[in-house]
Amino acid sequence: MALHRRQLIQAAAAATLGAGALSSFAQARTKVKVGYLHTPAVDGHIFIGQQTGAFAKHGVDLELVKFTTGLELFQAMIGGSLDMLATGAVLSNFPARGQGKAFLMNNIEYATAQLWVRPDSGIKTLADLKGKQVSTTTGTTAHVFLDRALRSNNVDPKDVKVVNQRMTEAVSSFVSGAVPAVALWVPFDSVVKKQVPNATKLVDASAFFPQAAIMGGWAARNDYYDKNQDTIKKIIAGWAEANALITSKPDEAAEMLQKAQYQDVPLADFKEQFKASKYFTNAEWRTRYQDGTVTKWLQQVTDFFVSTGGIQNAVPASQYFDAKPFMEVVKA
Repeated sequence: MALHRRQLIQAAAAATLGAGALSSFAQARTKVKVGYLHTPAVDGHIFIGQQTGAFAKHGVDLELVKFTTGLELFQAMIGGSLDMLATGAVLSNFPARGQGKAFLMNNIEYATAQLWVRPDSGIKTLADLKGKQVSTTTGTTAHVFLDRALRSNNVDPKDVKVVNQRMTEAVSSFVSGAVPAVALWVPFDSVVKKQVPNATKLVDASAFFPQAAIMGGWAARNDYYDKNQDTIKKIIAGWAEANALITSKPDEAAEMLQKAQYQDVPLADFKEQFKASKYFTNAEWRTRYQDGTVTKWLQQVTDFFVSTGGIQNAVPASQYFDAKPFMEVVKA
């Protein structure tokens, strides 16, 4: 059965991958140290690619290192501990500071970022958050989403008291009643649903798509990116095979991931979390790379970090994002 699945995936991917990518099947594997976050929106492609042998087939051997936040991921990569990483919204932060090159998008954080309120908080609308505390991890997907949600409802973020904590602690604060609201990302919603069953999800990031989108994806260390273009293309080729399975057989992909990596989450709940991300086929991504949509979405989030993080002389997305390797590997 496993062999049959791999054959199907290879056949589907072969239709869209360039000859250069296919020729890498027989090459010796290159070890790549990759940091990631353990959330399906970030590590879905990584583990599907590992389980199906897609990365190995294209000549790369991933040495995976798990982190808690995208901020920690980038700090490790800048320090030389990683060759590349996969993350969420932070993809639009550090590269805009000249620290890292973005080259591959995973998905849209379509409904993965969510705002929950306690049943005893009296909060019914976003306007009710004025003067209230909201726990989250600043500088992450959840924070970008919260800022966008407030501004879209004419609420000045300065009128909301953001409590900056690691996401585990942010959710614990919400569960204990220390704060009335939390902006989180999937799969932390499972904790809220279990511990505060009457909590209400006020809004999620899907409310702002397609006018605005928060993307997750891959970035490489600057010096690594410049010197290892062949490896970058192998990563893309392996990713494209994983993406072909995710987009053509999402239920099968979700079941594979849950069984191997998310056994602590019931399958029905995991499928719901998996569908909270919006995935595009390889051809759809190619169109969005080519027409500038990806660059535009990255820049929107970069603008948030420029305004809240005080980035000086920010590098625009048109310079820190390189679409060329993807366009060369994934053919129309």
